Amino acid sequence: MSFARAKSGVAVPVQEEVVSFQTRPWSVGFILLGGLASLALAIGLSVSFGAADIGFETVWQAIFHYERDTTTHQIIHEIRLPRVLSAAVVGAAFAIAGAIMQGMTRNPLADSGLLGLNAGAGFALALCFAFFPELPYNALIFYSFAGAGLGALIVFGLGSISRGGLTPVRLVLVGATLSAMLTALSEGIALHFRIGQDLAFWYAGGVAGVKWLQLKIMVPWVGAALIGAILLSRSISLLSLGEDVAKGLGLRTGLVKLLAMLVVLVLAGASVSVAGAVAFIGLLVPHVTRKLVGVDYRWIIPCSGVLGANFVVLADLAARTINAPEESPIGTLIALLGVPFFLYLARKERRELS
Repeated sequence: MSFARAKSGVAVPVQEEVVSFQTRPWSVGFILLGGLASLALAIGLSVSFGAADIGFETVWQAIFHYERDTTTHQIIHEIRLPRVLSAAVVGAAFAIAGAIMQGMTRNPLADSGLLGLNAGAGFALALCFAFFPELPYNALIFYSFAGAGLGALIVFGLGSISRGGLTPVRLVLVGATLSAMLTALSEGIALHFRIGQDLAFWYAGGVAGVKWLQLKIMVPWVGAALIGAILLSRSISLLSLGEDVAKGLGLRTGLVKLLAMLVVLVLAGASVSVAGAVAFIGLLVPHVTRKLVGVDYRWIIPCSGVLGANFVVLADLAARTINAPEESPIGTLIALLGVPFFLYLARKERRELS
């Protein structure tokens, strides 16, 4: 539902006929159905392969006919399954957060990692580890939301007061500067309070240590945010046309932006609290999705979620197998793809502005 206001001041929904967006229905169907099928296969592969390879039949038995006394069943149920499922949830959350930010700001370089949200959440976690080491995970996730919100507030505030306003390049520059500062502060806290080992996981990024408790706390937050993202998708499509156009169509842009940022903060904050500051997922996946399905965010958002889940599950599988038996940081592997893509987009944006 889109948030609109008639000339009389009474809030009314924006009608579907007001504006139409180009969509590729066959691509949408293929991505949603094929993506879900490939996600199921990727989860099966990821659960099966590891330090000890386990057959698919054993995986099936462990999931649907769990036996506590069987060692392989314990490995699958207590270690691999929560890890793989959290990778899927984190991938979907980061991808949808990036899609919303790109549509809302009309900034092709927008991503929770590049705009300071991940670093803000990580800084809040560093403070918690240093001063409140006994906090339970359900409290940590709230502080992660607050840190992400602080990062977003500073980035958008500094970007807004600059001459020329919130240009895409300026937002990224402010976000990169803030991320560097917050990361440096987090590292300083880690050195002073000797909690570097606790924070090392969040610096590298990954889902290796995720347990069922974390997943059970995280999933309701992410699920509620995903529902909110879908409800806002039509309004995000209108915002992507430009704020003046959206206002001309009756959209209450201030309310939509506020609600969209709350959704992004929940998605990014919950993901960082579980997987660390993994960047570039929200940059890469929405761009690929737009190329495949068009510019309608009613389809970009769910398709980004499916592709993002596939991407992170396969990245986690690669992190475990590329240098076995040692694990590679998942954030590093994703950055190897994300950095060249970011440089390409930044160069393209510069050419369009010149």
